[in-house]
Amino acid sequence: MHNHPENLSSTLEGAWVVAQREIKDQMRDWRILSPILIMTLIFPLLMNFTAEQAVEFVGRYGANIIGDRLIPFLLMVVGFFPISISLVIALESFVGERERLSLEPLLSTPLTDGQLYLGKMLASLLLPLLAAMLGIIVYLVGLFFRIDWIPPTQLLIQVILLTFAQAVVMVSGAVVISSQATSVRAANLLASFVIMPVSQLIIAESLIMFWGRYDILWLLVLALFLISLVLGRMGLHLFHREALLGREIDVLDLKWAFKHFKHEFVRGAANIKEWYRDLFLYSLRRIRTPILITMGILVVAYFIGFFAARRFSLPKEVLQFDQLDEVLGTGFAQMGLMSFRGWSWIFLTNLRALALATIFGIFTFGIVGELVLMLSIGIIGYFAGNLGLAGQEVGRILTALVLPHAILEIPAAIFIGAAILQLGMIFMSPSKGSTLGESWITALAEWARISIGLVIPLLIGAALLETFLTPQIALLLLTG
Repeated sequence: MHNHPENLSSTLEGAWVVAQREIKDQMRDWRILSPILIMTLIFPLLMNFTAEQAVEFVGRYGANIIGDRLIPFLLMVVGFFPISISLVIALESFVGERERLSLEPLLSTPLTDGQLYLGKMLASLLLPLLAAMLGIIVYLVGLFFRIDWIPPTQLLIQVILLTFAQAVVMVSGAVVISSQATSVRAANLLASFVIMPVSQLIIAESLIMFWGRYDILWLLVLALFLISLVLGRMGLHLFHREALLGREIDVLDLKWAFKHFKHEFVRGAANIKEWYRDLFLYSLRRIRTPILITMGILVVAYFIGFFAARRFSLPKEVLQFDQLDEVLGTGFAQMGLMSFRGWSWIFLTNLRALALATIFGIFTFGIVGELVLMLSIGIIGYFAGNLGLAGQEVGRILTALVLPHAILEIPAAIFIGAAILQLGMIFMSPSKGSTLGESWITALAEWARISIGLVIPLLIGAALLETFLTPQIALLLLTG
């Protein structure tokens, strides 16, 4: 217990040694200093001019609110552009030194893996962050003298925290990429996995600022810091100096990948009975923790939707079931929903939703995949909440309209959600003794086993129930 402060102190001391070496190299590199100086001194002045002209222009037409919302947005942009340089620095942190043949002497030092990793992160962060803060100061001073604008204290704190959090997220992701790639070209190509989510985040932040919902920015700050912790843990877990020295070239061996996938998918089963026995005894046990997490998330989604109905309630006349027999009988039949065409439409719609959840989950550690599944359960909760507010019998109506097919749909959502979570989180914690690629292919095979063996059959059954049984039960329970 008493050794923890000393260990932390020695780790930071070693990391600072690495960071100092890196920063000295950066200060001698005009390719790094030139864009930082431009982003720090010239770009804020350009934004000053833009803000002044925009405020003057919209003021002529009485749209002052647009200028008021544009100025904070430009403040965020002024902070973001200098930290974008940190992505370039971080991408070259390991793989660049490898190409310059300066990595081996650094890795042969008595510094620990943690010290090397943290030192590289600090070196990638410090100069761009200082440039961002200086750029913000230049922008604010210019605005004060040009249009006498001073930012609210809360907004200024939020922009500073967002700038810092975005820098940490980009650097954490880039250092992970740099430590796994074998060439600068490969690292730059893989950088799209960092640039694309961050660019979408900037768009979301701009929309929030233009709507004036600055309170939501606190949630973004919290989410970014949590993501940076996840990426930092992932980087520390994946970083091993022996692997860096031993990795020669990136080779995409599709034949090996297919053989490994097939081996993990079949797992030695001689027939379908043995395969299903292994699926229940091994695969489901392996993802039991993600199953519990997904179940908890879906319960939370239901109650979020339920309580959201109090704030965004539907008109009561929308929730009347006087003509339900006509809608479920004649109307649905005319639209072809109570037929094979209706079954195929429902099944393919559910299948597309799960495919999107999987794709998004792979690139977001399973988070967005879980959010996609939460949406459907949240809608049910929202419907139930509105029914309660309208004085309807919630239990009877949900039993009639949702329960018959939800008996199969909800387990399917839980199983696929757990598999997606396992697939997304494998980047953080690869299996011991396996490379990241091996661990990911194993998790992909696990996802395929659960999808083909459990989820798709459940969705087929749920679509059949929703097409042919649910309308009949609804007519029986709701119209007498």
